[in-house]
Amino acid sequence: MIRLLLKIHRRLPKPLRKLLFNVFSLGSRAMTLGVRICALNEKAEVLLVRHTYIEGWHLPGGGVERGETVQKAAAKELLEETGLKPASTPKLVHFYKNPSHSKYDHVVLFKCTVLTPDNEFVPNDEIAEIGFFNPDALPNGTTEPTRNRIAEIAADSIETELW
Repeated sequence: MIRLLLKIHRRLPKPLRKLLFNVFSLGSRAMTLGVRICALNEKAEVLLVRHTYIEGWHLPGGGVERGETVQKAAAKELLEETGLKPASTPKLVHFYKNPSHSKYDHVVLFKCTVLTPDNEFVPNDEIAEIGFFNPDALPNGTTEPTRNRIAEIAADSIETELW
């Protein structure tokens, strides 16, 4: 069902896609809990994804399902969005409130290492593109929260409680 909705969703204009994404997220849960994962390769490059339904480059991530731990959700989202698995157990970085999405949204950030894949990523209904980038040379369109989280991890210093 979700795959069908994503196919339909992809054909809509981007502003309408974003609106529907936000409405669905709010309508499906009273409080939302999501995960993001800062995955680094052996060159210390950060893995970013570009979705089909929202603008910009982001850290891989998604919602936490009922009965799922946040750590397992982070590893699952990394695998689903990029085809990559953590080389080690994802480590908790911080909890954030995400008021830009809604007053009920929270994000748990993890960090891990991954091995550079042998196979090439194939775009799908959810993820248009992935890439490893030097933290000092992130691609145009990288969202401000993504840039901020990468900088905080590099400095080993959390500057805010807000995503």
